[in-house]
Amino acid sequence: MASRTGLIDQAVTALRGSIVSGEWPVGSRIPTEADLAQLLGVGRNTVREAVQSLVHSGLLARRQGSGTYVLSSSELTVALGRQMADVHQQYILEVRRSLEVEAARLAARRRTDRDVTMLRTLNDRRMASFAAGKVDAMVVSDLALHRAIVAAARNPLLLDLYENLVDAIGDSIRANVQTDHPDHTHDDLVEAIADRDEDRAALEISRYLEEYLATLPT
Repeated sequence: MASRTGLIDQAVTALRGSIVSGEWPVGSRIPTEADLAQLLGVGRNTVREAVQSLVHSGLLARRQGSGTYVLSSSELTVALGRQMADVHQQYILEVRRSLEVEAARLAARRRTDRDVTMLRTLNDRRMASFAAGKVDAMVVSDLALHRAIVAAARNPLLLDLYENLVDAIGDSIRANVQTDHPDHTHDDLVEAIADRDEDRAALEISRYLEEYLATLPT
């Protein structure tokens, strides 16, 4: 006979699997305790403790009188979000530089023709949003381009790390576009990736992030 602790761990694993797989998307309400107990073949007390464990980890949130909802699909996202809530902009830029320089280098090595088409399209959108001067559109378009570059690097772990930091990176981009810095076009970056020039792609990313770092107050 399985121990109670073992049953709770199994229930946690099953519930986490439904969240991570997307079966229960972020924002959705999960089944009731009674339904989960029947689904998992365990008692309601076991389900209640398993759900509470995922509430503590930040994946689920209870809403009084409404039910339990999926708050996040990644415990890493929750942990990093808490860690980076009050982090200085300098540290976020340094992490961006570490990830994005290598991503640009790998993207130049591994990109496909479809990647190049996507990067050029996103770069055009980015330039249009910057020309319009609308901050929200600037942030969205800039972030979309950088995420596409990371995706083109064809390193699933690097992409996962980047996606788990995407909120903080978006805040970093917003802080940059709201300053008096001139816009850094990404034409040379995109074309370096298209030309499979790893060193030039890495240099383009490093150059503008270094400029932002250099102007931060100490």
